[in-house]
Order: sequence, then C-alpha cells, then structure tokens
Amino acid sequence: MVATLTSIEDYFLELAHSEVKMEYFNGKVVAMAGAQLLHNILVSNLFASFINCLKNQGCYILVADQLVAIPDLQTFTFPDIVIVCKKPITQKSPSGLDALLNPTIIIEVLSDSTELYDRTEKMEAYQKMESLNEYVLVSSKKKKIEIFRRNSPETWLQQIVKEGKISIGECDIDLDAVYDRVEFK
Repeated sequence: MVATLTSIEDYFLELAHSEVKMEYFNGKVVAMAGAQLLHNILVSNLFASFINCLKNQGCYILVADQLVAIPDLQTFTFPDIVIVCKKPITQKSPSGLDALLNPTIIIEVLSDSTELYDRTEKMEAYQKMESLNEYVLVSSKKKKIEIFRRNSPETWLQQIVKEGKISIGECDIDLDAVYDRVEFK
C-alpha cells in the first residue's frame, strides 16, 4: 500500500482515472492491491452463502465496488462486502459516486497487503458508524472468521470461529461453504 497526503477533491479526481481501487483515510490515499483468485473465491462464496438468507430479510448485499463514506473522519472505503438491512442512505461523492452512509455489516477478506490496515485504521473508523452492527474479518490463510459485534455504542465483542457454523446478521453460515474450493498455500 502506498499512502500520500491529498485533498478529498484530488482523491476523487485521481480515483476517476485510476486503474486500481483506492481508499481515502483522512488525507491519505491508500492504493488497494488487485484481488487475487483466492480472495475472489472467498468473496463469491460469502455472497452465495448470504444471498438467500439476507434477501428474504429485505437486506441489500453489495460487493467490492460500493463506496462507503464516514464523513466525520473524512474517510471513504471499498469493503469486500457491505450489507445494508435498512433503506440505503447515500451521499454523492465529489465524483458523483453514491457513497453509502448506513452499512449494517461490513466484511473484509484479509490479505497480506491489507490485513494490518483492515484490523486497525479501518476497524476503528467503521466502529464509529452508528449503523454498523458487525465487522467481519475473513482469513485467506486458514479457515477462520472473526466477528466484531456491537454490544453497546462503545463496546464491541469479538468471536472467532474455525469450525461449523457462524452467525452473521440473522444468517447461520457454514464455514465449509465459505471455504469451498479454497486451497491454502
């Protein structure tokens, strides 16, 4: 990841012409590495695991290219999966993109290049969003999913699951389905 200081306006100008996905974190532009096959398999398996359960609950499941805004922190991100279980609230970014303001669940598939960022700056920023109830980290190195659930406005509880089923939102997801056809290095 390469970080430089820039304005929000310059970030969106650069994003409009960039061939790589970039996030904005309070003055820093963070170029995201292109997703590898393993990462894409995990995202696809997660999407498939959620689609019927959450769709029946009236939730929206958005993948990869949905911009999320955290205005108080001047932060814009592109989570791997965003779930919204209320009417989506958006604001137009300076480049005209719809930036989601009220995610219910955010899921990130960890990679070597983004894991530290996902666990620190991004997690802290996401946890400041009042609408967010769960932040989920999915390992790409071994069968392991971590869920951080809001217990109160300032308290989050962590659950680590390595076998069986995991409850995310109102869905029970089988870890074997999430890691179907995943070959670890």
